[in-house]
Amino acid sequence: MSRVLVIDDEPTLREILVTVLARDGHELRDAPSGEAGLRVFAQWTPDVVITDLTMPGIDGLEVLRRVRVRAAEIGREIPVILVTAYGSAATAVAAMKEGAFDYVAKPFQNDELRLLVKKALTMRHLEEENVRLHAELGSRYQLGQIVGSSPRMQEVYNLVRRVMGTRINCLICGESGTGKELLARAIHFGSDRARGPFIAVNCGAIPEQLVESELFGHRKGSFTGALRDKEGYFQAADGGTLFLDEIGEMPLAAQVKVLRALAEKRVSAVGASDEAAVDVRVVAATNRDLAAEVKAGRFREDLYYRLNVVQVDMPPLRDRAEDIKELTQHFVDKFAKEYGKTIHGVTPEAQRLLRGYRFPGNVRELQNVIERAVALEAGAVLTAASLPERVQGGLPAAPDEADDEPFPNEGIDLEARLVAVERRYVEKALAATNGNRTQAAKLLGINFRQMRYRLEKLGMAHEEE
Repeated sequence: MSRVLVIDDEPTLREILVTVLARDGHELRDAPSGEAGLRVFAQWTPDVVITDLTMPGIDGLEVLRRVRVRAAEIGREIPVILVTAYGSAATAVAAMKEGAFDYVAKPFQNDELRLLVKKALTMRHLEEENVRLHAELGSRYQLGQIVGSSPRMQEVYNLVRRVMGTRINCLICGESGTGKELLARAIHFGSDRARGPFIAVNCGAIPEQLVESELFGHRKGSFTGALRDKEGYFQAADGGTLFLDEIGEMPLAAQVKVLRALAEKRVSAVGASDEAAVDVRVVAATNRDLAAEVKAGRFREDLYYRLNVVQVDMPPLRDRAEDIKELTQHFVDKFAKEYGKTIHGVTPEAQRLLRGYRFPGNVRELQNVIERAVALEAGAVLTAASLPERVQGGLPAAPDEADDEPFPNEGIDLEARLVAVERRYVEKALAATNGNRTQAAKLLGINFRQMRYRLEKLGMAHEEE
């Protein structure tokens, strides 16, 4: 039930307003003056205020000002609707410039007022939802939400925390799938631009002939297919952060214009004769060696230095393998919740396989692997059998088989040693799959016929599957 406060010095009009709005299920309070209305407001915070514009003492304009101050203090959006006499519309419009939601002129239709209150409540709900989503996004993309406590990631965190509060441009370098966009979002939501927009642009996905139009916008009729004015990404990011992903894919012609926009903080749409000022922080990302691209003449040196004020290097997952366990649990929890499953952990064998796999697709590949495994897993823990074959084949050597094992002076029985190693892996694969020979063969990277041959050779063929 929404709360509506009605302030008017005319008793009859107050009664009409209360009666009309009560039909829509609102909770109503009324006051005969601006002073009384503000006292009610202080004790009973409404969702909407309806006030007469012209009253003795504190008038509707002053009520509006004080309501807006108090609403800002408590962090809420409280729309104010003004009721004006005929001929006072100009004053009402002036009041709207000070933040009034709208006004209605006497005499008004009851349905007109009811609709206006409904719109005001909808607007208030949208404003509060917007604030909630900003807070949620800020929490979601804080550095604390980036998983990994390895020394390499600690270096990244320390550097990013130092640049977060500044407005300098950053260049994030790293292989595909390392989390460059996630880091860019963390930089944005940890800065004083967090309430502004975060606009992500994949430079490699824009056709070369449309790059300028997409970045800076265009005017209607400026080229074939320009059927209406279009705002560019730079203007869309005004007051916030523009994330230029895969910046190394940007054509040289567009690089010149981006450099100018960064240097002058002004952009000109295709087909426009004027320029518009923009206040944008640029965070760029690349999986290329931009310094080498500069030497090869494929990337402008001046733009490279303009973007690379601070360079953040995101390490590949293989260089921070100690984070795989933590990341795996994070993704298991995430996808178990999404798929409505009660999976709470990973078997040691599955964890060993994940640790031994090199993950060329980095964290993104690990995330996809775990999502697939959670979707397929029928038990309460994630088993090796639910992992893709490419991961199942990544079993690392056991510690007692390390390459630096000293060779005994008396020599070894190589055949016996190989048979022992083979038996140990076959036993481990069978144990990991609860004796399922087909699944065990997959873990060992062999087919079922080869598995059966090895079982016979090792004298294990008689064991129950």
